Amino acid sequence: MEPTTHSPTDEGTIQVLLVEDDERLARLTSRYLQEHGIIVTIARTGPEGLAEASRHAYDVLLLDLMLPGRDGMEVCRELRTRSDVPIIMVTARGEEADRVLGLESGADDYLAKPYSSRELLARIRAQVRRARGRTGPSSQPIQAGKLSLDPRSLSATLDGKVLPLTSYEFALLRVLAERAGRVLSREQLLDLVKGNADEVFDRSVDVHIFRIRQKIEEDPRNPKLLKTVRGAGYLLATGDET
Repeated sequence: MEPTTHSPTDEGTIQVLLVEDDERLARLTSRYLQEHGIIVTIARTGPEGLAEASRHAYDVLLLDLMLPGRDGMEVCRELRTRSDVPIIMVTARGEEADRVLGLESGADDYLAKPYSSRELLARIRAQVRRARGRTGPSSQPIQAGKLSLDPRSLSATLDGKVLPLTSYEFALLRVLAERAGRVLSREQLLDLVKGNADEVFDRSVDVHIFRIRQKIEEDPRNPKLLKTVRGAGYLLATGDET
């Protein structure tokens, strides 16, 4: 491990775990992030990254797809069984199918190499703001039928049962809950959820909706709460509509 520190930013201390086997890229990325007030720890392999992520609570995990020992997809899937840490998948494979697969494995965001260091920093900060509940002006609890969301704690319950949501899933569900009963297009959801930093793509919404349905629907293949309106977008049904 190579922990490094720097003075905290205005957002408070941000701690990042960078799992990257390219020594030069890891060094350059770490140096840039340190210059902008981020604490970086570097792991070189999949197993090393998993072990480090288990030992310490990081704000964001930067996870390379192609890793020795265990690849990024495996690491991401295993981490998702026990952690909701924001994960940004970083890889040289930029095809949409790979991005979708990364998101389906549990990643919150996806960045293709070669990437801009400024964009990486913006995405890290966006994930931290989202995870710390700073993505919207209101921190009041939100109620939509049997669904309850608390923006302050980033927690959600359905009929009293806690939902194991990632920070991005919470942000997406929050946008839908705040506008329950209204149809929102993919473009509207991307604009409302991403803030000003992320550059994402339409299919990412579909993947996250799929993952949310696995957690809130009795039968995800026949959704009663989070509905698809063909040709228009998605709608979170209110109690009266279900």
